[in-house]
Amino acid sequence: MLLRSIKNVSMLTICALAAFSPKDARATGFTDIGQDIVRRDETAFKLDGYFRTRAEYLYNLDLDRGLTPSGQPLFPVPVGDPNGQTLTYADMRLRTEMAVYAPFGGVAVKARIDWLDNVALGGNADGIPSASTTQLSPAGAVRVKRAYGEVLTPIGLLAAGRMGNQWGLGMVANGGDCADCDSGDAADRVAFLTPLAGHIWAFAYDFSASGPFVPRASGQRFVDVAPSAAVRSITFAMLQYKDDLARRRRRLAGKTTIEYGAYLAHRWQSGDIPATYLPTAQPIPVNDAQVMARGFTGTVFDVWARVTHPWFRVEAEWAAVVAQVDQPSLIPGVLFHDPVTSHQHGGALESEIGSPDTMFGVGVDVGYASGDASPGFGAFPKVGAPAPKPGDLDGAQANPPLSNHADNFRFHPDYRIDRILFREIIGTVTDAVYVRPHARAHLVRTAAGALTASVAAVQSWALFASSTPGEKSPLGVEIDPTLAWGSRDGFGAALEYAVLFPLAGLDNPAQHLLAKPAQLGRVRLMYRF
Repeated sequence: MLLRSIKNVSMLTICALAAFSPKDARATGFTDIGQDIVRRDETAFKLDGYFRTRAEYLYNLDLDRGLTPSGQPLFPVPVGDPNGQTLTYADMRLRTEMAVYAPFGGVAVKARIDWLDNVALGGNADGIPSASTTQLSPAGAVRVKRAYGEVLTPIGLLAAGRMGNQWGLGMVANGGDCADCDSGDAADRVAFLTPLAGHIWAFAYDFSASGPFVPRASGQRFVDVAPSAAVRSITFAMLQYKDDLARRRRRLAGKTTIEYGAYLAHRWQSGDIPATYLPTAQPIPVNDAQVMARGFTGTVFDVWARVTHPWFRVEAEWAAVVAQVDQPSLIPGVLFHDPVTSHQHGGALESEIGSPDTMFGVGVDVGYASGDASPGFGAFPKVGAPAPKPGDLDGAQANPPLSNHADNFRFHPDYRIDRILFREIIGTVTDAVYVRPHARAHLVRTAAGALTASVAAVQSWALFASSTPGEKSPLGVEIDPTLAWGSRDGFGAALEYAVLFPLAGLDNPAQHLLAKPAQLGRVRLMYRF
């Protein structure tokens, strides 16, 4: 009876910790575990995935507002043309999802492999560009992003290996399954999930970072010679979840579905070897002198909830992060007296009035990411870079011993709320609040597919004016319309446009220059199998 219960809830488990993912995306994270383990008479193999290609037109994404105090534009500009405003780009990816199922329905092994992953079209010409007749395969063109095994036991589901990692809206942990995603999280993890009291309960132990390694005598395997530098993580999760099919059936029956979940994750590192990741002119040999105390701890608490009514959907996620680095120095022998601390919090809410089957739908999304008064947004600070100056776009928020805290919360880059400001210029949502009304309409629906038009408007403000290039809070207003076709045979096409009207937070007051509007156009083709 318990075994039958586990099989029944395995369908819930697949999307449990992902909670929200686009309909065209495969479940990820803990949610893959046990998804399709059923009784089989013989070994079975499954292959699916997609081929994606997209082209972009970028106009004036540096906002024509001059350089920051550190001498950098807000976005790369054309070289060789001082008056150039336009950049173009195109890339592709072939994603394959493979699974092998053992007979009798108890064991499965799965993998995700991306071929020519985000490889630029025309970016690997053979020889002199004007004389090239073929393209070379670049280094890293094939990426094994996931490989793990799962087994159904009498008391729960056990999985081990490198697997996807997503939760809720994907605001913090995002598996990168959306049609336009660029990255995605993966964890080297041992996970166990079990049903209890009407909920799914999960525990995971992650090998977040290890090394450096030296070869063993045979040269075929390695050993970690710095155990104190290892980074490890543990996660406890609880959730109540309904799969897509169950949610749709309840909606058609006029029922409201309430889902929710929470997780607590803790990460730690006692020692560190900065020589293994800092940029240096010459390689530095790893020895006892390079090992230093770090004393890092970080804890994340996240809650998620979704209400699906026959005529509307509301979904929200909130996260809080507390972290401390006892010794923030990156130079062995040069030590700081005080630790660096971090207290971050952020949340997102999505809403839509109108079911997916109705002709029209409207909604409002809002989001908040805590900030820090230090210059720059701190979205992607570079290790070893100089401290940011007032008016810079990015930079480390902690600068010991002058500033010993970094409180800016960062959304995952693949959680997209716009197309220019946060996605391209800043890189992600951080130190900001936004409001995003949106609407969509099914223009054409046939047996072959559907043509859908949608539009979103995003207005955003920085929480700390000192973080912005213009040292003012208002950031901008962006309009993002889309025309998309999806067919039943797996082909999809989308035509996207965006225009950003920058506000005072993106101006250049030092040079008395106002930021000017930016535009983006994108065409995306998807071939699913």
